[in-house]
Amino acid sequence: MDCRVKPGNDGACWRGVVMNALANMVRLTRAGAVIAWSGARVLPDELRLPPPLTIFRRMTAPLRKDKANGTGHDVANEARLSTALTSLGPSYIKLGQFLATRDDIIGRELAADLATLQDRLPPFSQDEARRAVEDAFEAPIDTLFAEFGPPVAAASIAQVHKAFVREQGAALKPVAVKVLRPGIEQRFNKDLDSYFFAARMIERFHPPSRRLRPQAVVETLAKSVAIEMDLRMEAAAISEMAENSRNDEGFRVPDVDWSRSARRVLTLEWIDGVPISNHETLRARGHDLKALGARLMRTFLRHAMRDGFFHADMHPGNLFIDDKGRIVAVDFGIMGRLGLKERRFLAEILHGFITHNYRRVAEVHFEAGYVPRRHSVEQFAQALRAIGEPIMDRPASEISMAQLLGQLFQYTEVFDMQTRPELLLLQKTMVVVEGVGRSLDPGLNMWVVAEPVVKDWLQSQFGPEAQFEAAAEGAVSVGKFVTDIPKLLGQAERTADAFSAFVEEGVRLDDYTVERLAEAQSRKNRSSRIGIWVGAIALALIALALLL
Repeated sequence: MDCRVKPGNDGACWRGVVMNALANMVRLTRAGAVIAWSGARVLPDELRLPPPLTIFRRMTAPLRKDKANGTGHDVANEARLSTALTSLGPSYIKLGQFLATRDDIIGRELAADLATLQDRLPPFSQDEARRAVEDAFEAPIDTLFAEFGPPVAAASIAQVHKAFVREQGAALKPVAVKVLRPGIEQRFNKDLDSYFFAARMIERFHPPSRRLRPQAVVETLAKSVAIEMDLRMEAAAISEMAENSRNDEGFRVPDVDWSRSARRVLTLEWIDGVPISNHETLRARGHDLKALGARLMRTFLRHAMRDGFFHADMHPGNLFIDDKGRIVAVDFGIMGRLGLKERRFLAEILHGFITHNYRRVAEVHFEAGYVPRRHSVEQFAQALRAIGEPIMDRPASEISMAQLLGQLFQYTEVFDMQTRPELLLLQKTMVVVEGVGRSLDPGLNMWVVAEPVVKDWLQSQFGPEAQFEAAAEGAVSVGKFVTDIPKLLGQAERTADAFSAFVEEGVRLDDYTVERLAEAQSRKNRSSRIGIWVGAIALALIALALLL
C-alpha cells in the first residue's frame, strides 16, 4: 500500500501501512528467532554490517546453539540452514533455493550450503487433494479419473499422485497428477510481502547493500514463484521443450493431458523409468552408462545454446531412463532462458577455451558489453589464460566447465563485470548436470563431449548459410527504413521545434503542479520518518524474541 499514490483518507491509509509493517515485523522476528536459535550462519563473513547490527549480532551470539550436537560432533552449517528453513515453511525453502543460485549476493560458501537444501515436506491429506482437484475442474473426481491414489512425492508447493484414466478401449492408463498445496498462494503472498518489507529497510538503512538491489532480487523471486504456482505454465514449458526436442535422439519429456490440467492441477503421462541414479539396475538392463553421461551433457548444452530454453533443475530425482534407453526429464517448475546474445557468449567462450584462444574469449566479453571498454582486452585475456591453462592440464575426470564459469564470474569485481542472473542459473545447472554425468562416467571429458555441440551451433550462427540469411534480413530492413524516411524527417522537425521552444522559454509549472509537488515532498518526508521508527521497532522486537 502506497499512500502517496492513494490520496484521500490519509490517516486510515497510514494506519494501514503501520499495521502492515508491524505484521511483517512479527513474521520476520519469528523467522529470525528460528534461524538464530539454530546457530546457522546466514550472512557472508565478508559482509560489513552497520554498527547497530554488529552490536546486536554480538549480543545475541550467546543464545545460538553450539556447533556440536549431542554426540559431540560438529553440525555442518548446511544442515542447520536446511533444518531451520524447512521448519519455517514453503516460502523459506524456495527463498533458500533461489539464493543458492545467487552467490554474487550471499557469497560462494553460503550459496554452497544452500545448494543442498531439499524441497521436501510432509504430504497433505488425500481428502484435501481430492477436493482441490474437484474445485479446479468443478466436477466430481470420479468423472475425471478412474482411480486417484495417495501421494507418491511431496514438495513445498505441490505434491504428486498416481492416478488412472480410462481410455476408449476400456483399458486403464496411469498418469501423474500434480496438485498445489491448499492455501499455498496466500502463505507465499504474506511471506513475500515481508521479504519486500525487509528489502526496502535494507536499501534505506544500509546504503552499501543498494548495489545488490535487494528489492529487485525479491521481485525476481516473486515472479519465479508466481510462475511455479501456475501449473499451466509448467504444462506450457513441457510442451515447448517437447516441440524443441522432438528430433533429439535419446531424449523426451512426458506428454501433457491438457483436458485434465488447470492452474492448480497438472496431469502428465506416468513415467515408468529407472532413476538415472540407479546404476545397478541400468547396467542390469543393458544400458551403457558412459553413453548416457555424454548424452545428458550434450542434451543440456543443445537446449541451452540451440533453444535458449533449458531445464534448470536437472538433479537425479528428475531424470529417468525409459525402456528404450531414452533420458526422460520431469518436473519443469524451474526453467532457464538465454537470449541470443547470451547463447553466443556461452558458445564462443566455450569454443575459445577448447581451442585455447583466450584473446577471442576476452573480445567476446567486450563485444557483449559485460566488461567496460576502459579495461584492457590484453589484460583480461591474460586473466582468462590464468583460469584456463590450469584446468586444461588436468586429467579428463577433473575438467569442469561449471568450475571454469564459476572462476570466470569471480572476476566480476576486478574487471567491473555486471552480474548476469541468467548466466548464474546456467552455471548452477551445469554443476548439477556435470555431477550426474560424472556419476555415470567418472572419466567423462566435458570438453570432448561439448565440442561438437558448440561447433554445430557456431556454424549455424556464423556459417555461410547463416550469413546469407542475415544479408537477406538486412536488405529487408534497409527497404523498410527507406520507406519510413519521410515520417522520420517529420518527427525530427517537430522535435527540433519543441527543443527550440524549451531553450527559449524554459520550463513553466502551473499552480496545480506546484501544489502537487509540495504535497508529494511532504508525504515522502513522512514516509521516511515512519520507516526509521519501523526499523527501530523491528530491531527491538527481534532482540526481545531472542532473549525470551
